[in-house]
Amino acid sequence: MQKLTWGAKISYGIGAFGKDLVYAIVATFFMFYLTDTCKISPIFIGNLFLAARLFDAINDPIMGLVVDNTRTRWGRFRPWILLGTILNAIVLVFLFLNPGLSGTQQLVYIATTYILWGLTYTLMDIPFWSMIPALTDDEKERDTISVIPRIFASAAWMLIGSFGLPLVQKLGNGDQALGFAWLGGIVAAVFLFCSIITFTFVKDRFSIRQEQNRNRTTVREMVRILIKNDQVIVVLILSLLFNISFQLSNGFAVYYFKYVIGIQNMVSSYLLAAGIAQLCGLFGYPFFSSCFGRKTVFAASAGFPVIGFLLLLLGVFPANETLLWWSIFLTGACVNFGIGLSLGILTVMLADVVDYGEYKLGTRNESILFSTQTFVVKLAGALSGFITGTGLSLIGFIPDAVQTPAATAGIRGIMGGIPMLFSVIYLIIYWKFYRLDGDLLKTVKLACRKTGESSAEAPAR
Repeated sequence: MQKLTWGAKISYGIGAFGKDLVYAIVATFFMFYLTDTCKISPIFIGNLFLAARLFDAINDPIMGLVVDNTRTRWGRFRPWILLGTILNAIVLVFLFLNPGLSGTQQLVYIATTYILWGLTYTLMDIPFWSMIPALTDDEKERDTISVIPRIFASAAWMLIGSFGLPLVQKLGNGDQALGFAWLGGIVAAVFLFCSIITFTFVKDRFSIRQEQNRNRTTVREMVRILIKNDQVIVVLILSLLFNISFQLSNGFAVYYFKYVIGIQNMVSSYLLAAGIAQLCGLFGYPFFSSCFGRKTVFAASAGFPVIGFLLLLLGVFPANETLLWWSIFLTGACVNFGIGLSLGILTVMLADVVDYGEYKLGTRNESILFSTQTFVVKLAGALSGFITGTGLSLIGFIPDAVQTPAATAGIRGIMGGIPMLFSVIYLIIYWKFYRLDGDLLKTVKLACRKTGESSAEAPAR
């Protein structure tokens, strides 16, 4: 069993910080940039985002196949991380650069840069997360190395969410287009610096000889891997339910606090609590997992959000403004402490699924399996957006107006009821179908360790 140095662990986390700075600026501000700065029709933006997700359905698994078949002196993952970072950083600069085009030319420019951004992000993102099972096979080490990048990633999202728009105003001296261009360039530079650190100081545990002995994966084999590995299907369903719940509640928060609570600025308090609680959940996950076991921690990861979402669904909070702010803060903390635990445990579970695939099918395919999670996260974003748009239409929502009692109840349902339902189903599916714990997990780990030792001793061909 290989022990990772803390330098390697932190270097891996730094890579996640840079990577998620990029994702956060696009996910948080790109639509706002297009509508308010570039004056693009929301209908065009919605169709563009949908088309990009459909492209990802093919692109992500194929990229996983490519990485899985890569053989270089630097391993399978690091060359793609570096290449993807360089290309994605360049595209990011152009994504937030307004060249002064108009009409069809402007729409073509935006569509081209956005699709290229998604493609180049996939080049880097899939190998980055696919490294986790290849870094260590020690269960406690894997818990730690899975959580550290999530902590750095959450910090990146908090940073962009808290300081993004003020920086745009500051950097552009009131010119929003110029401010976004500068912010995009700065984020791209930080991203490149962080990925170079990961490339230099993080190495997987497989030798060149072991990589040479690996059979190359075909498209038919990729399909077999995804179908025959029953546990990867379970984990991906869990990930889809979790991400829809998480993204829907965060994306819908502004509607809830403006039209149900009646204080739009309170969304900042809620999201601040969310960020702090997520970090606490991530930091605490290795400790809780070691003390109470993964089953108990998973139950808590679903239970805390169910309680918080129930409070949001009922919408019964104190009339006193001070108590109201504290109630909202604690509700946000309750929901997102569980989300932080889920971010940690789902990453570890997918890493264990890679080992299970090797144990059951005789092949080790980190990149293929982790590429499916990347697509699931993107799919969840598209579905949560669909639920938001369709839900607002069905309940009779009218922007910038006092809502009817039916519309107010509908907003509470979308913000609290639907995510709560997904959280309950999330826990039930885990209890009924997930099997990689206890004796089976120990058997899988032992078998994979013996296979690795045998591969290392075998002569290179």
